[in-house]
Amino acid sequence: MSEAAEVTVFGVWAPAAERVELEVAGGRRPMAPAAEQGWWQAELPAAGHDVDYAFRLDGGEPLPDPRSPRQPFGSQGVSRTYDHSAFRWTDRGWRGGPLHGSVIYELHIGTFTPEGTFDAAARRLDHLRDLGVDTVELMPVAAFPGRHGWGYDGINLWAVHEPYGGPDGLKRFVDACHARRLAVFLDVVYNHVGVGNRLAAFGPYFTDAHVTPWGPAVNLDQPGSDEVRDFLIGNALMWLRDYHLDGLRLDAVHALEDRRALHFLEELAAEVQALAALLNRELVLIAESDANDPRLVTSREAGGYGLAAQWSDDFHHAVHAAVTGERQGYYADFGSLAALAKTLTRVFFHDGVWSAFRGRTHGRQVDVFRVPAHRFLSYLQDHDQVGNRAAGDRISAAVPSDLVKVGAGLVLTAPYTPMLFMGEEWGASTPWQYFTDHTDPGLARAVTEGRRAEFADFGWGATDVPDPQDEATFLRSKLDWPELEQGCHAELLQWYRELIALRRSRPELTDPRLGRVHVDYDEAERWLVVRRGRLRVVANLGPRGQRVPLDRPVAAVLAASVPGVTTDGGVLTVPATSITVIET
Repeated sequence: MSEAAEVTVFGVWAPAAERVELEVAGGRRPMAPAAEQGWWQAELPAAGHDVDYAFRLDGGEPLPDPRSPRQPFGSQGVSRTYDHSAFRWTDRGWRGGPLHGSVIYELHIGTFTPEGTFDAAARRLDHLRDLGVDTVELMPVAAFPGRHGWGYDGINLWAVHEPYGGPDGLKRFVDACHARRLAVFLDVVYNHVGVGNRLAAFGPYFTDAHVTPWGPAVNLDQPGSDEVRDFLIGNALMWLRDYHLDGLRLDAVHALEDRRALHFLEELAAEVQALAALLNRELVLIAESDANDPRLVTSREAGGYGLAAQWSDDFHHAVHAAVTGERQGYYADFGSLAALAKTLTRVFFHDGVWSAFRGRTHGRQVDVFRVPAHRFLSYLQDHDQVGNRAAGDRISAAVPSDLVKVGAGLVLTAPYTPMLFMGEEWGASTPWQYFTDHTDPGLARAVTEGRRAEFADFGWGATDVPDPQDEATFLRSKLDWPELEQGCHAELLQWYRELIALRRSRPELTDPRLGRVHVDYDEAERWLVVRRGRLRVVANLGPRGQRVPLDRPVAAVLAASVPGVTTDGGVLTVPATSITVIET
């Protein structure tokens, strides 16, 4: 839908339809074929804003616009027009936040606050600013069925979820972030569309030529895919341009099935780069990928896709397994200090080596002398690694606070771009569980039964796995803000603040040159030393104090997770389950 001074133009791509009608203002109006193949359009006298409308294909039921800017009546209801130019932004001087040197904070709008809205989340931004965060990463906010959910089953990809506050709510949140010098990234999902979407009625948005874990693949390379790619790329540009977002996190890009010579991700990166030049501000694309393929973050000039960064699950697995002792599932190859040392210096553990979990070799080596470390995100927790556990238990529920501090220290002193998951900084006691609010009874039942069956093989009884459809599961996952000022929670929060402040004050900790990162360790005694310039990060994962030999004399202790660190020339004595940062 577009609007000139005197007319409003409604358009829709429906290449297989023989007749398309626009339903608006209580009546139906025939649409005419447009100049672009497969497109239909109708011109009305200036319809104004906040007008409800829908499309009927060949006399069928009214369907929401695939590019609907608002869905005030839910994901299956009619669409509503929206004027992006009406919002009064106050961030005119904002030019974006660079990824390198930053700290990212991932949050879910629905559970970040008791109210679960953009406006309520904005009232908590000073906490993030005081913590030392540079960038807020929002989990998906595209409209999805029901009131609450993780957001990865979005149906109306161009509309903002109304219960969160709709399009104006998101804009107010972004504006408030920019006022505090916080960048905002948004998680978007292009590898599938939620069950119940009506896109297939309009055109070949999906294809059976490929299969994904969520059903038919989004059509990126079959007949009709030019328009589908334009639909997705246009969506990405819309978020960045019209909502002033600073970047996008692309969900599970390994599930984007595209056999074209110009891969969808490369085309998207080029379009975003062009938009950044037009807007004269920094725009960032970050991939989630299971492929361990550095080509994602290799520049297009060097034959890569040209994305700014990607998540690094291998680093998470190495830290998590070393701290918790877990070895089940995809943690099977991790837990040793050798694995942790490799991910600290070479990014991926599986870089062309055997993966026991996959039953094959996996991954590709990163050229650590050419690719900067800030192109990889490191984290102790994220929504997947917590929420995909049967009970959604955080690491702070599984191990003592001292070990949580060790894990946080390893992440925040690593050469990568660190990311925190909401509530992690104070060891939130609330779990982060998998919750849904599907309105289709059959789908709701399938989700509940599927979740229980998934964990039955690991010995979990049906009653032990929270029902995703039970509202209590959603409510349990909301953060309990008053606890951050209490006892061990306040102590852990102070440790996070101290580490982030240290990271910002010492150039060695933000230096992205992996060739300058060296690691010594003793597997038997369970200690590890990361050497970064004049700094040494000494982690003791063992159950007793250790005397750790260093390559240089100790000049100062800059941070220690527990008291009791002593120095004797080039030997550091550290308590059990602790981490210490020293200057030599």
